[in-house]
Amino acid sequence: MSNLEEKLLINKKQLAQVLKELKEWSAPATVLLSLYVPPGRPIGDVLQLLRDELSISDNIKLKRTRQAVKRAVSAAMDRVSMLQKIPQNGLVAFCGENMDTGEFICDMFSPPEKVPVFYYRTDKKFVLEILEEMIQSEDVVGIVIVERDQATIGILKGSRLEVLDEVEDYIPGKHMMGGQSQRRIDRIIEQMVDEFLKRLGERVNNYFLPYLEMGKLKAIIIAGPGYAKEDFVKSGYLDYRLQQLVNKELIDVAYQGEQGLREVVMKAQDVVQFAMYREASDALETFKGHLARNTGLVVYGEDDVKRALEMGMVSILLLHEDVNIERWKEEAEKSGAKVIVIPNSLPESDWFYKTFGGVAGILRYKIG
Repeated sequence: MSNLEEKLLINKKQLAQVLKELKEWSAPATVLLSLYVPPGRPIGDVLQLLRDELSISDNIKLKRTRQAVKRAVSAAMDRVSMLQKIPQNGLVAFCGENMDTGEFICDMFSPPEKVPVFYYRTDKKFVLEILEEMIQSEDVVGIVIVERDQATIGILKGSRLEVLDEVEDYIPGKHMMGGQSQRRIDRIIEQMVDEFLKRLGERVNNYFLPYLEMGKLKAIIIAGPGYAKEDFVKSGYLDYRLQQLVNKELIDVAYQGEQGLREVVMKAQDVVQFAMYREASDALETFKGHLARNTGLVVYGEDDVKRALEMGMVSILLLHEDVNIERWKEEAEKSGAKVIVIPNSLPESDWFYKTFGGVAGILRYKIG
């Protein structure tokens, strides 16, 4: 990571402050520029987009609005052109003018998580929703409510429940015809149920695997009013990596949709809490245990942790979510150290941050 890239990268606490300031900006016309660039996007693509938008702005009829948009786009171009490549987490820029006071802002930085989209817009307010997601809790619990012909896929992220999808199909109930006809109809119904569960499994995989790959998915809770939830778990239609996260206790609930998700969370509070904090809490307890027993198997303080990483001695790297996580991840990857982020929501996170600066390591062996 170059010096310029490192200067551009901000942590979650800094992002929260930036967002607070950007939210205060508004304009009577669509002159506030928002630009999102994902990692790997060539600088040339970004500059070409801005050149095109600068040219298009010539068509704006109102002179004051046209000048304000041109100023915003030109400022964004100047800042992007200073870079040799897009930072590893991507890039965002917010440029614009308060048309009443003439005050101007052009803020460019790399956020604490990867930018997911290539996006440009001028509006009366800055587009901040994508960044707001990044300051929410990183941990996610997946929830699937299953019946034989309908299902809800949702997530619990921090304290926020979100319905991702609702899947529905028409599957007839059992008929009482008797004989061969009854068995044939039963087989058709079973096949329809199986096809529904297969389609549901594909949807769940599509929604949950990205969270798993980002290291955010901590558990999956399967719920429902009847036996369909058990059939779904046994069906094999979930990706094997997701299957490993399915909680053994299946939850009985009566509803679908958001009401059903709330019922799941109420009935599975212990599961949710354990899943959300398990890895971080266990790692912090291990760290405290070594401290208490004076085993010599912990290190803390930026300089000492960095030195231990360079020597390949760190087994687990503990990082508070308010430190520059991406910078430390790079160091950890070189030596094969596992990174565990301590979230603000963990009761002892404040103690960890204030006492150890939010950076510590559990060692593979003692420093001689």
